[in-house]
Amino acid sequence: MTRPHAQSLAVIIDEPTKVGEARRRATALAAALGFDALRQGTVALVVSEAATNLIKHAGGGELIVLGRDDPATGSRLELLALDRGPGMTDVGRCLADGYSTAGSLGNGLGAIRRLSDSLEIYSSPGGGTVLWARLGARCAAEAARGTALEFTAVSLPAPRQDVCGDNWAVLRCGDQSLVLLVDGLGHGAPAAEAAEAAVRVFRSQPAGEPAAVIEAAHRALRGTRGAALAIARLDSRRGAVRYAGVGNIAGLLLDSRTGQTIRMISENGTVGHAVRKIQAFDYPWAEDAVVILHSDGLATRWDLDNYPGLSRRHPALLAGLLYRDHRRGRDDVSVLVARREGTAP
Repeated sequence: MTRPHAQSLAVIIDEPTKVGEARRRATALAAALGFDALRQGTVALVVSEAATNLIKHAGGGELIVLGRDDPATGSRLELLALDRGPGMTDVGRCLADGYSTAGSLGNGLGAIRRLSDSLEIYSSPGGGTVLWARLGARCAAEAARGTALEFTAVSLPAPRQDVCGDNWAVLRCGDQSLVLLVDGLGHGAPAAEAAEAAVRVFRSQPAGEPAAVIEAAHRALRGTRGAALAIARLDSRRGAVRYAGVGNIAGLLLDSRTGQTIRMISENGTVGHAVRKIQAFDYPWAEDAVVILHSDGLATRWDLDNYPGLSRRHPALLAGLLYRDHRRGRDDVSVLVARREGTAP
């Protein structure tokens, strides 16, 4: 059984001085995750290049750094660079060293690709760009270990808040993975307290049925503000998802081949306060299907038809684009996207 732990930070890149801020904060996060001095230097270079590109090519954007301490894969950082700039007509050409549209040496994207363990970019002319890069505490060849699930979670606090009232967790055991997303009522420290209490209950029951875990969380959260939460058990061997939710966490199952989206069912109520019914529902999980959980800090009326081919790309690109284009901007926001490892093209 593995239990990933995560930290995150976001920096608005709207002037050159923010490049240094992003670099310092990302390097500090890498150090906290056990990256040695050499790998911290690599993180600093990648963040600097990505942030500089946001200024040069898009007039600014947002840089998100997600740190994960995961026993299954080792400590690693995920970087998301988000912009609403002119986009790229030919991503492959832009990755080539020496190609530039801004009068520079044209080595930025090529350097990021060489220094990162993984890199993916989604861009469209006039539609902006999302760049995702992953760096491990050790080089990819040393740290690589197979897991059954590929996922990314973006979870950030409301404006002017220091802590996020949303939280998430993933437990993996053999062919099964359990995924939790929780939104503490309100925001700030009391909301974070409720969300953390739910995560503790979830981690204490790694083999629990989703509905039973929510029942246990309901009892444990009675002294808190309460929360909305959802749990999905993903069984890759059986090709099935069992889902239970209470409150306004949205759970969706997307078939990448057909484009069909199933909205999984959550019951009304607030865990820890008033819950009339807790029930789990079963759904088929095709090999290339994507599971999306998000809090109400993300608007619900989004359509992936507006992003051709996105559903078949790495989960980080989907999480980043949903965050960039559909966050409400007045509450904590979390979006977790998961798929079976190796099914994205």
